[in-house]
Amino acid sequence: MRIVIALGGNAMTAPDGGARVEDQLAAIGAAAEPIADLVLAGHEVLLTHGNGPQVGNLLRKNELAATVVPPIPLDWCDASTQATIGVTILDALDDALGARGSDRRTTVLVSRTLVDRDDPGFAHPTKPIGRYLTRDEAEPLIDHGQEFVEIAGRGWRRVVASPEPRECLDAAAADTLLAAGYVVVCSGGGGIPTQRTADGRLEGVEAVIDKDLTAALVAGHIGADLLVIATDVATVIRGYQTPTQQPIGTLTAPAMRELAAREAFAAGSMGPKVEAITRFAERGGIGVITSLDRITDAVTGTAGTRVVPAG
Repeated sequence: MRIVIALGGNAMTAPDGGARVEDQLAAIGAAAEPIADLVLAGHEVLLTHGNGPQVGNLLRKNELAATVVPPIPLDWCDASTQATIGVTILDALDDALGARGSDRRTTVLVSRTLVDRDDPGFAHPTKPIGRYLTRDEAEPLIDHGQEFVEIAGRGWRRVVASPEPRECLDAAAADTLLAAGYVVVCSGGGGIPTQRTADGRLEGVEAVIDKDLTAALVAGHIGADLLVIATDVATVIRGYQTPTQQPIGTLTAPAMRELAAREAFAAGSMGPKVEAITRFAERGGIGVITSLDRITDAVTGTAGTRVVPAG
């Protein structure tokens, strides 16, 4: 099969969320093991990943240096972390594949995701990023054109647009590399947010794109059979934290739409994941949410919450 695997933040950091270099190396090394098994089983694999903690580290550096050097734009932060995380994944995969006697090739694409210039998110940014600051700490960043809101009792926090992903601009390159036998890392962090100007040029834009929605988009672009979103739980839970909670197994896309409307999965966590696998199933594929250690079982159909096409 051709499989897209979206690695969540837990696959990139320590269990406590730590994003030190050694934390990331250890976590990504562990994540590479089941992926290498899938590659050796004959599957074509494209990986995408989150980058929240890593971008957070860069934003912290922006804050500390704002009075000395101009802040690095958010699209540049995305590009930087795509490259850093991508190369780290490649090294870990090369080690895991080599230990299994394979010389399968790996590569990373620093890749862009197209968004609409007229997306309503740009008019009313609501996606909070970074840490809470005092007014004095936020002032130099506001002077550089960043938008902050005050949260009563907590401080000032930056907000940016979170536009809908429309097209993975480098999916054709990923498709070509997959066909040539590469394991590909692509569209990390939802892709570098990019818009088309009035005169047709492409340019980066300050925004955050949901990585799971982009994963569903790139999976459709490359004709994937299966989209696996690897997170820190084995399945999606119906009635979460209630006496009647229960795991969700396999549902059709229309059934998951109905369930999601009733459950109102959290917008900052499970909601986008459910939306992503549902969208992919509506396009004819199979979408799965499961934990990293159950990826192999998810591919064989014995683990995770699965959404399949209607009929």
